[in-house]
Amino acid sequence: MSDFAAGSLVRARGRDWVVLPDSADDLLVVRPLGGRDDEVAGILTAIEQVSHATFAAPDPADAGNAVSAGLLRTALQVGFRSTAGPFRSMAGLAVEPRPYQLVPLLMALRQDTVRMLIADDVGIGKTVEAGLIAAELLAQGSALGLTVLCAPALAEQWQAELASKFRIDAELVLPGTVKRLERNRLDDESIFELYPHTIVSTDFIKSPRHRDDFVRACPDLVIVDEAHTCVADGSSSGERTLRYDLVRRLAENRSRHLLLVTATPHSGKDEGFRNLIALLDPELRGLDLGSAKGRERLARHMVQRRRAHIRKFVEDTPFPEDRKVQERKYYLTNDYAKLFGAVLSYARETVRDQTGGPLRQRVRYWSALALLRALASSPKAAAATLRTRAQAAGATSTEEADRIGRATVLDLAEDEAAESVDITPGADDVAEGGNTERRRLLEFARRAEQLEGPGDAKLACLDETVQSLLGDGYDPVIFCRFIDTAEYVAEHLRGSLDRAATVAAVTGALSPSVRESTIGELTSQPGRHVLVATDCLSEGVNLQEYFQAVVHYDLAWNPTRHEQREGRVDRFGQPRKEVRAVTVIGADNQIDEIVMRVLLRKHNEIRKQLGISVPVPDSANAVVEAVLEELFVTAPVAEQPMLEGFEDALAAHRKSLHEEWDSYADKENAALTKFAQTGIKPDEVAAELAEVRASLGANTEITGFVRESLDALGSSITLKPDGFDAVTTTLPWGLQDALPPGHAEPLPFRSELPVRPKHAHLDRTDLSVAAIARYVLDSALDPRTPGPRPARRCGAMRTDAVTRRTTQLLLRFRMHVRLPGRDGVRTMVAEEARTVAFRGRPDEPEWLSTAEVEALLATQPSGNLALEQAQDDLQRAVGQLDKLRDALDEQAAEVADRLRESHTRVRTASRQAGVSKIEVQAHTPVDVLGVYVYLPVPAGVR
Repeated sequence: MSDFAAGSLVRARGRDWVVLPDSADDLLVVRPLGGRDDEVAGILTAIEQVSHATFAAPDPADAGNAVSAGLLRTALQVGFRSTAGPFRSMAGLAVEPRPYQLVPLLMALRQDTVRMLIADDVGIGKTVEAGLIAAELLAQGSALGLTVLCAPALAEQWQAELASKFRIDAELVLPGTVKRLERNRLDDESIFELYPHTIVSTDFIKSPRHRDDFVRACPDLVIVDEAHTCVADGSSSGERTLRYDLVRRLAENRSRHLLLVTATPHSGKDEGFRNLIALLDPELRGLDLGSAKGRERLARHMVQRRRAHIRKFVEDTPFPEDRKVQERKYYLTNDYAKLFGAVLSYARETVRDQTGGPLRQRVRYWSALALLRALASSPKAAAATLRTRAQAAGATSTEEADRIGRATVLDLAEDEAAESVDITPGADDVAEGGNTERRRLLEFARRAEQLEGPGDAKLACLDETVQSLLGDGYDPVIFCRFIDTAEYVAEHLRGSLDRAATVAAVTGALSPSVRESTIGELTSQPGRHVLVATDCLSEGVNLQEYFQAVVHYDLAWNPTRHEQREGRVDRFGQPRKEVRAVTVIGADNQIDEIVMRVLLRKHNEIRKQLGISVPVPDSANAVVEAVLEELFVTAPVAEQPMLEGFEDALAAHRKSLHEEWDSYADKENAALTKFAQTGIKPDEVAAELAEVRASLGANTEITGFVRESLDALGSSITLKPDGFDAVTTTLPWGLQDALPPGHAEPLPFRSELPVRPKHAHLDRTDLSVAAIARYVLDSALDPRTPGPRPARRCGAMRTDAVTRRTTQLLLRFRMHVRLPGRDGVRTMVAEEARTVAFRGRPDEPEWLSTAEVEALLATQPSGNLALEQAQDDLQRAVGQLDKLRDALDEQAAEVADRLRESHTRVRTASRQAGVSKIEVQAHTPVDVLGVYVYLPVPAGVR
């Protein structure tokens, strides 16, 4: 388009616009000068009058006070929603990514269609890494919409993370929200066409009823959280197969960006891992992963780092240096030991009973195991289990009985009932109607209830453990297997701890939002805190800000679950150098001893030796089952508190599993170096990121800007320890209307995340801050704005900070950028603000350094300056701007060159192609938004 090139300034509809790249000869796509992307408009040149425009100089008659320059500059910076640099999204982020978190982004930028497996260790920040990629793809226009597939319990957390850190507003698509969302659609329009960004429950959308519409209308960018649960592995249940079919169909669209996120990409099943990486590219399925060439090929799509790989990047906010692992043993009281022995004898009897055939025998086996596991947990859980019908009792085949039993009794990594994993399993497998067996179970239940409290040595052991942790300054999270146990433990601790700590319980009986609010209420209380939880919190919920220790009150029968529990506190952002993990073990409890010997101690040994947590081999569940069955079938029927006569069988099973585990650990450790992406140097790119963020202003500037602006606009401000509250009802109507609807009044502005709903965060991306900045900027540019105007485009003052006449200019550079992309050359218009200053006359300027300019912005008046003299000085400065045009054009060219070099460095560091095709052209004349004159104080005048 020859008449109006992209990036040029035009005048139409009574205002100035910047021409955007999508324009044509007969239709101009334009954005208001300094405006936002949501203000983009189209102008038909055949029927509307359009002319070239130049930015008007400031009016000396509209001079402001000493703070005008700083307020106007910050308002302009806040107005930018995309940067001129190689990371377009950084202007819209409310999170400061660490250099190591840029590695997945750099890898993604190499790919025309992004297909990535982000498999970093627990607590490194996979959500931030995936969010960075998503934000950048959306900012570049490479993606138009986003869907996150996740467990329903994590949906609200994903929504909050995307909104608070990346300013991506996504709708929740859950069973309880669908009807509301569907009310706004037209005819056969899909909600995924109506809402560009969504957070979707994988288990809800995978059903055939919803799946086809979702696959048809799914956005071009998908993030799959906990991706390992969405992959079939040859032994998967129907639920997991449905998830896999869904994601596989989404992945078949080769133009769709796909990010798979998981801390456990390889669960020990090779088929599952190959199915996982094949979602990225079908060719990856057949790779020889034992060869360097095969790992090199996979490394283009996969990043997997442990803490050792990134520790050098987190000196200022390190991970804990050590995780102190302890075992605290207790011995059953006489009454509890007698009940345990009686129940074990009963279990052995029922498992050996062959009446009713193989199906009834399998049901009895799982019922017996559920009963023993609940009894090892707590008397409360045991009583509930004894009075509840076993879920496997309704099975129609031995296969179904085994599937139900494993899902309800074992801790499977691929647990299909994640939201009900803490429900107490039933053990009553007896047919309806009273009989001797049921009476025995009810008698066991009554005996268990009598053991609650003083008769529970495990509870006494926990008391000592918690008191010790609190005394050492640790706030613990206590993990229990069952809801009944968690409520029982929490009730006891509230009494035993008295005023030593505040106690709360969070279980699967609560909705995700109530869990979050319960934790918030607990941690807002003064003093020490104790959180009792089930495994509904073992994944996805970050507790490192308030807790530093984990107590495993109940053993998890899967080491991965233990690692997930400890990962709630042992993660990035934990201020303590040492976190603690305490496991409570029944020294004379056969079930605990089997799990500890076969699984947990070996897991801890590998993690300590290699610094990594290696998934338990696929054979582990089979080994545990075999050991337990042998305990039931081969051991004596009589009450037997210890494992006498069982040691040889236990040792043999353990030896075979541990040899397989060691072999897998060696392979895992050897492969990690490749997927640590050591070839990418994130620190080289971090400088580019720092430069971008510096050009946008620091949060400390935002705080001062908001306070000064609101004060000038008539708000009453009350200071708080973490920010301030501002009355908005006295603000100009135009600003009141621009603030987010329904905000709190007075409006709280807080410096730390997270902030409560309807509050504001002191960050440039916050909607309330952006509204204030927009009003300050617009009112400065338009002298006709009624009411107070905090910023002005020009001003003059006397100050001791200068010895010669010094002129400061607030400049805006507009640049036309052409970058190679997957669909050819991509054109964009970028803006950048810069404050410069010079001493002396404009025809012989002495330019100040960046540090001198920053100091000048903080300058305060040191003497009076008459209004007439101020206007005369400003008239002179504005009138001589033409003498600076050549110098300003040179600065524009320097900005363009620097921007081109920045794009080149990032593409080189991330090994992207097309470096030679990068073009950046500055549009001139440069926009002079502000002119400010600083005059020295005459000698002898103060």
